[in-house]
Amino acid sequence: MNSNYFTEEHELFRASFQDFLQKEVVPHIEKWEKTGTIERFIWKKMGEMGFFGLNYPEAYGGLNLDLFYTVIFLEELQKIKSSGFAAAMWAHAYLAMTHLHAEGNEQMKQDYLVPSILGDKIGALCITEPFGGSDVAGMKTTAELQGDSYVLNGSKTFITNGVYADYYVVAAKTNAALGNKGISMFLVDTNLKGITATKLDKLGWRASDTAEIAFDNVVIPASNLMGEAGKGFPYIMQHFALERLIMGVNAHARAEYAIDYTIDYMAQREAFGVKINSFQALRHTMVDHATEVAHCKLFNYAAIDRLNKGEYVVKEATMSKLKSTKVADEVIYSCLQMLGGYGYMEDYPMARLLRDSRLGPIGGGTSEILREILSKMIIDKQNYQPAVKH
Repeated sequence: MNSNYFTEEHELFRASFQDFLQKEVVPHIEKWEKTGTIERFIWKKMGEMGFFGLNYPEAYGGLNLDLFYTVIFLEELQKIKSSGFAAAMWAHAYLAMTHLHAEGNEQMKQDYLVPSILGDKIGALCITEPFGGSDVAGMKTTAELQGDSYVLNGSKTFITNGVYADYYVVAAKTNAALGNKGISMFLVDTNLKGITATKLDKLGWRASDTAEIAFDNVVIPASNLMGEAGKGFPYIMQHFALERLIMGVNAHARAEYAIDYTIDYMAQREAFGVKINSFQALRHTMVDHATEVAHCKLFNYAAIDRLNKGEYVVKEATMSKLKSTKVADEVIYSCLQMLGGYGYMEDYPMARLLRDSRLGPIGGGTSEILREILSKMIIDKQNYQPAVKH
């Protein structure tokens, strides 16, 4: 327990969430990993327990808690042998719902945020495109205003919850001539005519549903515009800080889980008549990894603390994701090696953990893009600012 950030109430929440996951989620993980479908009942149970509403206002059914409850939510989800299940949960609660809460009008919040917190509706955030990737400003999807409706055309890809979702939060160009100043955000019901969602086959995150989505002349009411027209890019950038910190926290948590599991294994495994945890080369390797993870964890906590106080931490969040995901990959690769042949077997957690972790340096902005963003801030002295509240 880190008493700088976690109170006794936080730790009680951690214990209750661990208990919930062991009883309600873990028994189904292997089935969901094999089928690639997380059954709807667990969304409802998560909602009933308040896990989707941790940091949302009480007016919408949330609990209005600080971000360290979210940290606990993220950390414990990394320790149940399915980053895919974890991704489905946090993408709903912190990607789609974050935009809904920040840019949605009161009607949207009543019709979508309230049932999202309850687990009755599932959301997905649609930004990445087949030919865009990390180049958000280069998106091709358009929303053309025709009378009192917008007509949506284009495609999105790598969308977590893209097939499960009841609604999408979609970024689209409303004025292509303006580049990133011509992007707007829209709330789109998934049952509208002209939407096709195709499930993608992935290396890892097998339980989660990742989709490519096509919009073919999808007509949505003009009232489904979220926030102000043309402000989509700063909205997206503003929320990227939270998304990157989420992925940083996920990374340090899964690396910590890998280390704990491997140390337990080393204490039981014998070679040449002794436990392998007595071999200096292995001991020192694990100590190096534990030190790296501890550094990431403390940096991530400090950044979360500042975000919790309302500070704009885009630089620290970008550093968090860049460093923590790299460290997690290195740690898990090494931990798999420590297990020898068993590390390569699906009966042990490392093989899946290795595949799942590999998405860390790719999703939510590749490490290469993050380095370029940080180069602009550190070397070129570029100063990014949050979106102005409408």
